[in-house]
Amino acid sequence: MPVIVQKYGGSSVSDAEKIKHIAARVLQTQAQGNQVCVVVSAMGDTTDDLIDLANSVSSAPAGDREMDVLLTAGERISMSLLAMAIKEQGGKAKSFTGYQAGISTDSEHGSARIWKLEPTRIQESLANNEVAIVAGFQGFSFENGDTTTLGRGGSDTTAVALAAALNADMCEIYSDVDGVYTADPRIVPRAHKLAQIDIESMLELSSSGAKILYIRAVEFARRHKVPLRVRSSFSTDPGTLIYTAKAGDDMEEPIVSGVATDDTQSKVTVIGLPDIPGKAAEIFQIVAEAGANIDMIVQNVATNETNLSDISMTLPHSDRHKVVQALKDRQGDVGFQSVTYDDEIGKLSIVGAGMKTSTGVSSKLFGALAKAGINIEMISTSEIRISVVTRADQLKEATRIVHSAFELDAADTAIVYSGTGR
Repeated sequence: MPVIVQKYGGSSVSDAEKIKHIAARVLQTQAQGNQVCVVVSAMGDTTDDLIDLANSVSSAPAGDREMDVLLTAGERISMSLLAMAIKEQGGKAKSFTGYQAGISTDSEHGSARIWKLEPTRIQESLANNEVAIVAGFQGFSFENGDTTTLGRGGSDTTAVALAAALNADMCEIYSDVDGVYTADPRIVPRAHKLAQIDIESMLELSSSGAKILYIRAVEFARRHKVPLRVRSSFSTDPGTLIYTAKAGDDMEEPIVSGVATDDTQSKVTVIGLPDIPGKAAEIFQIVAEAGANIDMIVQNVATNETNLSDISMTLPHSDRHKVVQALKDRQGDVGFQSVTYDDEIGKLSIVGAGMKTSTGVSSKLFGALAKAGINIEMISTSEIRISVVTRADQLKEATRIVHSAFELDAADTAIVYSGTGR
């Protein structure tokens, strides 16, 4: 019997009526001859509310053991209510915490990584014709048994990991948009839904800020060859299939599959760094010790007169303060002149597997932005991605311009049912 894993985001289970709607949808999937495992996020803004509550009683709760215990409450509420709703509609269901589902992780509170998954109880539940409902975003430390959380996008990661462990035929990720679009339809109303996209392009879109799927989940799916489909909880649209290269061998890849944006980055610049071997390494060692994840890097060429260069990097807003402080603390040791930061930037990326074999993509991108008077501050590329940094207040306009330049506009306005894409 086919196994289907379905993940429902916070907007899909935000109130009682939506939970009852999801229950009916799950039972319909089961009635089609499938075993169904469901992963749920916390209801609506529950997680944010819990974070606010923690911040009201503690000055630094993030990454704390007790914070993980607190935050897992939201998913436990969702899983219990959905199980009740399924039973009320005549089905059989059983809910499981991350611990009960066998999701073993390391001990990194707030951003734990899955170490092992032994879904014995899930398999028993499915064999008993029950819908197995798992709380997303959580697991337990294999070192001491403590509750852990998987960090941003953790419910997506939970779903993909379970799909891999159960050898599922499909992992369906449900949110409030009916698939992967060529751009965020909230920014580009004429973005069109993709029937399918290769997983490498999806990985680049996710890493570039596309909110529909988080990068850890996509990378897990790529590594374990988990078939993915992105769908809406509020429609019967088949959504977007995310396929491996094997599924698309007979197809020519599109030059540009989509445009992604990220307005959650800051730019940090180290000014007046001696241009001698080892100095850049010292800078990035400091950044690494601060626990920050660097995205883009640009270093200018030192002048002969000064032999000094500047290095700019982008990183998440949340990491900017600690990185700047760490650099200032080591300024005398490294020998640079100063460090500055800029929080008013935005990153725009175009992604497409066809870029590997196509010419003129960069010219079209830069030409479209130049014609609109939008300045580019930083550039980063891969085989299937070009990213640029511009001013934050120009990001939405730039996205619409680039989307049109690559002829990605649809004839009709995209449908967004509610929420933020999750």
